[in-house]
Amino acid sequence: MSETTLTPPAETDTALQPRSHWVDAGWATEEELQHWSGIAEELAQKLAADAIQRDRANATPFAEAKLLKDSGLVSLLVPKEHGGGGGHWSTALTVVRILARADASISQLLAYHYINEGNIVLTITDAAERQRWFRATAAGQWIWGDSVNPTDPDLTLVPEAEGWVLNGKKRYSTGSAVGDALLVNARISAGPEAGRILAFVLENGREGVTYVDDWDFLGQRLSSSNTVTYDQVRVNPEDVLGYLTDEPYSTLVTPGIQLAFGNLYLGIAEGALNKARDLINARPNAWFLSTAEKYRHDPFVQRLVGDFKSQVAAVAALAEKINRRYEQVLALGAAVTEEVRGELAVEIAELKVISSDVATQLTHQIFEATGTSSTASKHGFDLYWRNIRTHSLHDPVDYKKLEVGAHFLNGEFQPLSLYT
Repeated sequence: MSETTLTPPAETDTALQPRSHWVDAGWATEEELQHWSGIAEELAQKLAADAIQRDRANATPFAEAKLLKDSGLVSLLVPKEHGGGGGHWSTALTVVRILARADASISQLLAYHYINEGNIVLTITDAAERQRWFRATAAGQWIWGDSVNPTDPDLTLVPEAEGWVLNGKKRYSTGSAVGDALLVNARISAGPEAGRILAFVLENGREGVTYVDDWDFLGQRLSSSNTVTYDQVRVNPEDVLGYLTDEPYSTLVTPGIQLAFGNLYLGIAEGALNKARDLINARPNAWFLSTAEKYRHDPFVQRLVGDFKSQVAAVAALAEKINRRYEQVLALGAAVTEEVRGELAVEIAELKVISSDVATQLTHQIFEATGTSSTASKHGFDLYWRNIRTHSLHDPVDYKKLEVGAHFLNGEFQPLSLYT
């Protein structure tokens, strides 16, 4: 993708009417990044203090959701004129990375919130409707969960009177139990619009919606990614964001969530590396065959840590570049083409591949430097590996490698989906 494609269209171009406030919002400044990063760092310290205990308790993260609200991070991307922080995507993704160093579950919760809330812009074409949703989100300090898992059988959405009736269930509904707004995608199953997929929002506690407490997995235990069931749930016109389409700008939601994954994985790797340094430096001696006085002076330990530190630095540089690229593409508005969207998705896939591989390998192999004592339950050092091992399976990284290779060799893009 050439840099010249990243110039927002002029407001006077009647053929390219702005699709969102991002068209003329500019880029994130260093001042903005420092402000929100500082807030994220402060919250990360709070989360780190009892992350292990909370993970083991495996309780629905209501308290953690309140911390996100109290910090103001949940309204970072809402325009200031609508009561929000007026921040940019590169800043939000940096916040996701910072929180992941301390608590990847809560980082995931916030990452999905940003993407789900982003549907206000990506799905809604009417400016007045976008304003309505943004104002409600900011006023209520909403957290947006989702129930859109495309690998489950479709929900049943039947037209009735001035709305629809929803039935069925969805697994892996991140943020659903603690969220204020639940984003649902459902295919209309009858009537003249049968087959079209409708995106709509249900408030927490809507009659007929049940949050099933079944999220008991190896990692990401506090992401509130439980099953949600729907029994004769009324969906009203005012709940609707819009129909899902193949229009390039609206499909930027999928590259966005994949980019959030890359930042999440990077943060996990950074958190594990920082924890490893603390554990290594606390060891009082060295292996008896070593000529070094302490483990931190052992050349084998230094080599392993140096290798991973270098890899993480490379992933961080790529993430920062692609975060800004996503922000720039969003600012194109109606000028986003299939080609621009496709090239962005491939660049994000590259980050997904390398961040997943580095984080998974680091959190596994770093134990060779930290030693047997680091496996003591009190350290909870396994949390990093369990988290990355769980979330990196969200969609097969091999298919991301295929996506990158197919484009590099043949100029091919993958079919549009909620995974590509």
